[in-house]
Amino acid sequence: MRFEIIVSLFATMLISAVLTPFVRRLSFWVGAVDQPNARRVNKVPMPTMGGLAIFIAFNVALLLLLRDQMPQGDLLLGLSWQVWGLFIGECIIVTTGIIDDIFELKPRQKMLGILLAAVEVYFVAKVQMTTLTIPFFGTVQLGLWGLPITLLWIAAITNAINLLDGLDGLATGVSIIALFTTGFTGMFFLPSTNIYVVIMIFTLVAAEIGFLPYNFFPARIYLGDTGALFIGFMISVFSLSGLKNATFISVLIPVMILGVPITDTLYAMLRRMLNREPISHADKRHLHHRLMQMGLTHRQTVLVIYGISLIFSFIALLYPISTLWGSVLLTAGILIGIELFVEAIGLVGENRTPLLNGIRKIVSSNTSKSDSIHLKEEQDETGITQSRLARHRKSNKKGHDS
Repeated sequence: MRFEIIVSLFATMLISAVLTPFVRRLSFWVGAVDQPNARRVNKVPMPTMGGLAIFIAFNVALLLLLRDQMPQGDLLLGLSWQVWGLFIGECIIVTTGIIDDIFELKPRQKMLGILLAAVEVYFVAKVQMTTLTIPFFGTVQLGLWGLPITLLWIAAITNAINLLDGLDGLATGVSIIALFTTGFTGMFFLPSTNIYVVIMIFTLVAAEIGFLPYNFFPARIYLGDTGALFIGFMISVFSLSGLKNATFISVLIPVMILGVPITDTLYAMLRRMLNREPISHADKRHLHHRLMQMGLTHRQTVLVIYGISLIFSFIALLYPISTLWGSVLLTAGILIGIELFVEAIGLVGENRTPLLNGIRKIVSSNTSKSDSIHLKEEQDETGITQSRLARHRKSNKKGHDS
């Protein structure tokens, strides 16, 4: 069985790699092309809709190659409503992405597509958060709140991945790291995660790896909203599969794994609110923009963000082996570290650095006090020395007089 799964994953990579050139031609044919402009980094027209190759490879693998590993039922191909319900949600999100890549939807229209897919998987595929265990308070039954919390989670994660898709290979690479960590964590640390979910996660990783050579700098095709929305949607669904009965730790792990897109999204919202701009307003002050403005090349920026994503993933692996208070302290340290990094690169604004300013004031205050003490000591030493010299002169004068 394990050999069959491994072979299927390699086959998924090959299917994705073979399909991508055809999807590239299809993108030009239907007009799913990013034209160069002030906001975009591409200098020539670039085909989008690359996520369609990932979507097809992923579902061919699940519905055909790995069918026996999926929940069984009495529907088409002998699969359950859970599988087909998820597939319908995928089709809704991919259709939304394709329409956006071709015609460029407004933000609210795109959000409508995301919410429609989220509602479908909530009721049909039963992808939902039902309880939440809070430290010191116990388990809370979410009840009717389960629906809005689930929709918010799916919409937030989906949009976070979509906003990250700004450089060649960036969203693809970061999501591969995030998905691999999610699958590893689900396999070894979260017993509530069903094994078929782990197989689905690694199948999506395989499909993305097959696509990455075409998408990495210099890219020949972009993920487009077709791919970014699909990958973000699937990550949110996979993480919810381990959050049906959520705990403090099980919520923190996927949030930490997705630290890069979540941080970039939250600070982008804060930046626009402080600048009194609409939250959906596009700008060139995202994480990757700031790193490039600081002098990094396109490739260097992508690799640096890969490295940051790996750091978040390694930190996420510490939570399952930490105590509650250890997790609290770890989270506090990470939040402080993120804020320092964000202020250092000017993600919110070059003049908006409250924590760094506070540290500078403390250091400056301590330095001033230290300088004052040293100056006083020097003055005292100078006074003592002058007093000794005066006594010595006086003594010498008496000796001469005698």
